[in-house]
Amino acid sequence: MMLARHYNQGAIRIRDIAYEEELPEKFLELILLELKNARMVESVRGAKGGYQLRRAPSEIHLSEIIRLIDGPLAPFADAEQLRSLIHRDAQHRALYQVFLDVRDAAAKILESTSLADIANPGSTRKPKGRNHKKKAELSVLSMVAQGNAPRGEK
Repeated sequence: MMLARHYNQGAIRIRDIAYEEELPEKFLELILLELKNARMVESVRGAKGGYQLRRAPSEIHLSEIIRLIDGPLAPFADAEQLRSLIHRDAQHRALYQVFLDVRDAAAKILESTSLADIANPGSTRKPKGRNHKKKAELSVLSMVAQGNAPRGEK
């Protein structure tokens, strides 16, 4: 996040990133090495050395980072594995379809969200192509949390 917030302002030392993001330096070094190998960041040597993004934050999507660091986006399996299970396991087909739908929804959000969208906490990110009914959802959620859900919604 710090690299995105300070894009085009020069390289930032690992120590400074770790401090601002409240991450252990060793952990951060491993992540930055993976990002460097994937050519998302570059290291700069010398007194003003450190790391910086190779591309604009608006060109780096969360899906790209998550796939690099954690592997497939789906917590259950990747899309191809789920499609295979849907076709060959009739007894659990509906469950695997739900897992695939969850994976596809998460992928859509992560693929449409860039570092620029989330780098500045003060900026507001507009939903992309999603229909939001926030007030109604919040009122229903608060009623459910308090144990007062409308009939048929518990």
